[in-house]
Amino acid sequence: MQIRDHVDVIIIGAGAAGLMCAAESGKLGRRVLVLDKADKIGKKILISGGGRCNFTNLHVNPAAYLSQNPHFCKSALARYTPQDFLNLMRKHRLSWHEKTLGQLFCDQKAPAVVDMLWAECQEAGVALRLNTDVASVSRDGEGFHLHTTHGQFTARSLVIATGGPSIPRMGATDFGVRVAKQFGLKSIPFSPALVPFTFTQAMLDGLFAGLAGVSTEVTVSCGEGFFRENMLFTHRGLSGPAMLQISSYWQKGEAVEINLLPGRDVLEWLRSLQKQRPKAELKTVLAEALPNRLAQRLCETLFPNRPLGQYGDQQLQSIAQQLQAWELTPAGTEGMRTAEVSLGGVDTRELSSKTMEARKVAGLYFIGETVDVTGWLGGYNFQWAWASGWCAGQYA
Repeated sequence: MQIRDHVDVIIIGAGAAGLMCAAESGKLGRRVLVLDKADKIGKKILISGGGRCNFTNLHVNPAAYLSQNPHFCKSALARYTPQDFLNLMRKHRLSWHEKTLGQLFCDQKAPAVVDMLWAECQEAGVALRLNTDVASVSRDGEGFHLHTTHGQFTARSLVIATGGPSIPRMGATDFGVRVAKQFGLKSIPFSPALVPFTFTQAMLDGLFAGLAGVSTEVTVSCGEGFFRENMLFTHRGLSGPAMLQISSYWQKGEAVEINLLPGRDVLEWLRSLQKQRPKAELKTVLAEALPNRLAQRLCETLFPNRPLGQYGDQQLQSIAQQLQAWELTPAGTEGMRTAEVSLGGVDTRELSSKTMEARKVAGLYFIGETVDVTGWLGGYNFQWAWASGWCAGQYA
């Protein structure tokens, strides 16, 4: 479509949610213009999953999303499902494979997913303007007026799909909540989610010394969150899928509880080994169930290392308790710099869960990460982008 200064729908943000919305709106015969300050579309899609693009999850359900209003996401997720996105992939002859826990990855990698979305937009006559910064937004009887670095544009409907402030090196900002505030809509303050933990220097020099790069499967819990995935020790603290997941539930000052030997009755295991191999040292038997470096470090810092036959039952109980319910209090997180997504955004009570339209401002829509809906790691946030974008596209 030729770029005009007056269209039916303007979408700010050429990411996952924005491109889906643009294609859907365009299919219904509307003149759609997408604006983005970046030099290419789908930049966050391109880096997702290390470029492999974990585009959805087979186990998507509302319980996998955090929001001040946990019911808000139900309508969109029910109306545009992972199977709907797979049908779109089939249409474009893209294939996928499942990794752990229902995570689906595109065989042709992330650029193919971006190309698919853009092909859908082109088929629907969508126009695109990149390298375009929006300086101001205003509204009158004609619609929304945008002053940009490439002139002024007017539209009857305006869709904000600019995401949240996570990964600022990608150009991410809080633009969406600033627009919401301008129009009198409430927002939940943004905070980092799916982000590694940092620990004090004393902890890094002590308990964690020499463990950077060690990974092990754990269960971790904090607040209402509970996950069983891998944990990774880093030079600054703890990362890996388990820690990224639980970070979304963590508040500063809280401890996270880690079970280093999930699925095992550790006390019974130690008692059994004590009978069978009383001369075996604790660090030796722990190294059979945990990475060697971690087993050694635990026996240098948390437990006295000696032959199993020399421990009393109370001591075994204490060791088992720490291995199954190890409490660690992070100093903080790596923050927005490395957070995969952000918690918070436009308050869902201000929006229609059916259309994503602001209840107080006709024609103004918010979708994707700009809204206070944040999914788990593993394709859930992309599915929210597709679903919320699809819904808004039916109405904008």
